[in-house]
Amino acid sequence: MAERVAIAYDCLYPVNTGGGERVYRRMAELLSENGCTVDYVTRRQWADGAEPAAAFTVRPVWSGEIYDAHGTRTMGSAVRFAAALFRYFARHRSEHDTVLVSALPVLNVFAVRLALLGTRTFVVTDWLEVWSWRKWRSYSGALVGTIASTLQWFGLRVGRLQTVNSGFTRARVRRYRPAADPIVLGLVDLVGEVPDAGTSRVGPPRLLFVGRHIADKRLDALPAALAVARRSVPGLTLKIVGSGPETAAVRARVHELGLDDAVEFLGRVDDETLDLAFRGASALVNPSAREGFGLVIAEAAAVATPSVVVAGEDNAAAELVHDGVNGIIAASVDPEVLGAAIVRAVQGGTELRASTLAWFERERAEHGLAASVAQILERAKAR
Repeated sequence: MAERVAIAYDCLYPVNTGGGERVYRRMAELLSENGCTVDYVTRRQWADGAEPAAAFTVRPVWSGEIYDAHGTRTMGSAVRFAAALFRYFARHRSEHDTVLVSALPVLNVFAVRLALLGTRTFVVTDWLEVWSWRKWRSYSGALVGTIASTLQWFGLRVGRLQTVNSGFTRARVRRYRPAADPIVLGLVDLVGEVPDAGTSRVGPPRLLFVGRHIADKRLDALPAALAVARRSVPGLTLKIVGSGPETAAVRARVHELGLDDAVEFLGRVDDETLDLAFRGASALVNPSAREGFGLVIAEAAAVATPSVVVAGEDNAAAELVHDGVNGIIAASVDPEVLGAAIVRAVQGGTELRASTLAWFERERAEHGLAASVAQILERAKAR
């Protein structure tokens, strides 16, 4: 009999385009390819009859916004979606052999586990990120942050298996639950096959930023770093993809530094335009303070574009970059420090691009999501 699997997350690719939703959609597809019956339990963001086409069944259980004006997830939406998950799984207690539930937000974990108490369902909790108490307080405030940190601690003790996006996060899970044995999902191959991924690049030197314009991405650090880098690389420009609550402030900073002719804001773009932007960049710059994985690093590397990242205790993306191999790691977002890292990446030229592409091809072959899904099914069947 086919394994019956549910995935619970409040976003669905391609309606939402972040890394987490891409991971969960691809997992749903791979599970279906393995002969599983898959339900994707999520949030409705489309008109009746207009849900995205999928090889699995989409089960919308709630509709509403999940972010505030600053791009931060709201407690109210977390509670409402968790309540919807509880109602759904309580009504369908006997219909799934395995449930993979995203721990973002962590209330999802408790809702699913409570609804399935007394069943033999194998509950897998997926941790896109595991934060320190300090990070929770800075993100959500003293009261809410303390509550969230405590819930995270208990949440890590729920479920039979944990999955994570990086060795960085695996270590954090084991710090809070030493007996845990999480599976690290192989995510580099989410990028897929990339045709004509040569190491040559034409045109003037250009940087690229791709991501939501929220405080944690630290896009506001780029204009000053660009100004520093342009002292060594005259004519260096920057393309910025995405949008968000920080966009206006970054535009103002660009104007203040006299960089209007050097910075282009593209907004949200289609896949073809994004691919061209990756291919045409001398380097991707991702100064983010917080990343659960950093799929954009792999997307850039797939077309031989190195990345510049900033080291930090909450930035798993820095784990993907090997300094001088597929990019450069800056010690901080100080303009002189980040600017110097950008210069190194740009001046790395064809040699750095060749080693970046070699890194990607090696990682894709050795660390694939299909193998991770097979591991999950193996553990679930051994229950």
